[in-house]
Amino acid sequence: MKFNVKIPRHLKEAYNSELKYYRHYLLKKEYDNAWNHLERSHILGQSYPIEHTYSHWLMLKFGFRQKDTKEVIGQILRLVVGGWKSFINHVPLGNTGGANVPPLKRMPIPEDIKGLIR
Repeated sequence: MKFNVKIPRHLKEAYNSELKYYRHYLLKKEYDNAWNHLERSHILGQSYPIEHTYSHWLMLKFGFRQKDTKEVIGQILRLVVGGWKSFINHVPLGNTGGANVPPLKRMPIPEDIKGLIR
C-alpha cells in the first residue's frame, strides 16, 4: 500500500496557482470562475492529505459565503473522510470535490491537469 504524505513540487505549484486564481475571482465576485479554480485545486491536491483537506475547507467556507446548505453539509462530510482517504491513496481521480457530485465518482481529468499528474 502506498502512503501519500507530501505533494510533489510541480503539483504544489499548480495547486497554489489554482488557489491564487480562486482568490482573485472571489475578490472580483466572479463566483463561477472562483469555484472552477477551487475544483481544479481539488483535482490537483486530492491525492495528498493536506492539500485535499484544505481544498474541502475552502469549499466549506465558499458554501457558507454562498448560503448553500447542500454544499456546507456535503463539505463537512468530505472533511471527515477526505484526508485519510488521500493518505492511503484511495481517491476517485478527477472528482471535483463539490457537493454537486457524488464523493466517490471518478471524473474526467482536464487535459492540462492530466499532463501534470502523470
